[in-house]
Amino acid sequence: MTTSHPGGTGSLGGHPVARIGYGAMGLGHELPHDDAVAVLRRAVDLGVDHIDTASFYDGGLVNQRIRDALSPYPDKLTIVSKVGARHATGPVPLALAQHPDDLRAAVESDLADLSLEQIPVVNLRRADFGPGLIAERDQIVDLDDQIAEMIALREEGKIGAIGLSHVGLDTLRRALPAGIVCVQNAYSLLTRTHEDELALCVEQGIAWVPFFPLGSACPGLPKVAENAVVQRIAAEIGVTGAQVGLAWLLAHAPNVLLIAGTTSVAHLQENLAVGEIAFTAEQLAALDAVASGLPDGDGVEALLDETR
Repeated sequence: MTTSHPGGTGSLGGHPVARIGYGAMGLGHELPHDDAVAVLRRAVDLGVDHIDTASFYDGGLVNQRIRDALSPYPDKLTIVSKVGARHATGPVPLALAQHPDDLRAAVESDLADLSLEQIPVVNLRRADFGPGLIAERDQIVDLDDQIAEMIALREEGKIGAIGLSHVGLDTLRRALPAGIVCVQNAYSLLTRTHEDELALCVEQGIAWVPFFPLGSACPGLPKVAENAVVQRIAAEIGVTGAQVGLAWLLAHAPNVLLIAGTTSVAHLQENLAVGEIAFTAEQLAALDAVASGLPDGDGVEALLDETR
């Protein structure tokens, strides 16, 4: 097993981790069990020590596959989960579960399915805005009630640290006294409306973990690899547009951790290789300029300039 840290070393909940981790959402029933196991084991062999999952991924099946592939777990593996939703049947395989007892039940499911005594980091998935489900009626739950339950779970030793997902600046600021260790928001080279939240995380030493790091089919999340500037620079370097998009995230702020997912070992190796990409000053400036017209687009740059 390699001891390298793809992308260099970052920090997550007090754990040193490779800046390129692995998002396990795609390892559900549509992928054969042996293929899921192979991808997970290869990821760890290549230095991945940060795996992102959730009890609501395919009703716990993804967690069970992580357990089958990796338990007994390597000492330095940090598994991160999310609470605030549950698996559902129907066209949308997800429903909100925002109440404190729902959060506790999700953690208990994680512990059972992963065969762990403690989940190192658990993110509270809020539902104040999209992409994805937005809280309505009985799923509108006060943040303070949720954070109180997360703190209780931490004090009981069921979780090691608290993170947040799908949060705006005000919510992040309200939660800071609880000791937030990471934030997961939709964020990419082309979707930078959460730049102020990233700037605050840089200031506070909180890990920033983008989801949809390359865009998606969701409205308002353009696909990074299809951008003309990205394609030009990819051709100059001899890599894919997706690799350029991921490498830009690593270059943009020192607290960024990637959890790009894949069901292919070959694609996994492409994702891990982005840690070796080095942009010229001109290339980086061109990529930064792609999103310069977005709202709040210079908050993190200003903060980073002060520390350089």
